[in-house]
Amino acid sequence: MPLASAPRRIRILGVPLDLGASRRGVDMGPSALRVAGLEAHLEALGHEVSDGGNVRVEIAETQPAGASNARFLTEIADTCTRTAQAVSDAMKQGLTPLILGGDHSLAAGSVSGVSHYFHQHAQKLGLLWLDAHSDINTPATSPSGNVHGMPLAALTGLGTDSGLSPLARIFDYLPKVSPENTVVLGVRSIDAHERANLHAAGVRGVYTMRDIDERGLRTVMQEALEIISDGTAGFHVSLDMDWIDPEHAPGVGTAVRGGATYREAHLAMELIADHGGMVSFEIVEVNPILDQRNSTAELAVELACSAFGKKIL
Repeated sequence: MPLASAPRRIRILGVPLDLGASRRGVDMGPSALRVAGLEAHLEALGHEVSDGGNVRVEIAETQPAGASNARFLTEIADTCTRTAQAVSDAMKQGLTPLILGGDHSLAAGSVSGVSHYFHQHAQKLGLLWLDAHSDINTPATSPSGNVHGMPLAALTGLGTDSGLSPLARIFDYLPKVSPENTVVLGVRSIDAHERANLHAAGVRGVYTMRDIDERGLRTVMQEALEIISDGTAGFHVSLDMDWIDPEHAPGVGTAVRGGATYREAHLAMELIADHGGMVSFEIVEVNPILDQRNSTAELAVELACSAFGKKIL
């Protein structure tokens, strides 16, 4: 199978975290992706793949939930700190981290790990956030108290004065990504306070599904890639499977109709591969309990292959 880019050395890391979501089952996401043949499919493309196992995650029933506006924040921050260290270590070894979730709160750790590696070299990281939601609530604005709706606030430094410091201050610096090099793409469900938070954080690129409908995915993706590559050493891709329409990806906890189509999702991944600036990738919010015969995990594996260079011809 032809590749759009040179083979990589990929390190798979599972983060079976479900403390940040209200619906259980997403902790089985890493297993579902492995069962769908992720490693074998990537190796068939010519990549060298090693599986680093799972980051340790506490079980909800054994822990106190904590404050109602940010449940399990301490435990999530501990998991994210372990995730950040594992990701940073992989980067130091010249490996491309491929993180499997788990709920989206893990991104506060994965992105911190990549950012830390570049921060040590006085370089910046870009961030592409593919999601039905903007995930930029804080404990002060969240209507649910679910931390999987807050990682982007932590990464851009917005939540440091509102109770998110344990997530925002991993590795003791902030922000982990500059809002000027951050793009949220494909959103279609934004809480009232999140609109204000997006403006307050100064996120440079916010593209709704209407933007994609009116202008086309290719045009929007090209602009997004320019933003996340502007003065950065590379970019991280955070793919929440609820970005895709639930017709194609039913196994997610917070499905929202009107998402990216099957081909739009593949095109986005193919454009990422063509660009060549991706340094790390994650797939989150695959929930096998809500899935249909592991179809969402299988689609996620397909998309990962496209992002890592699989071509039609």
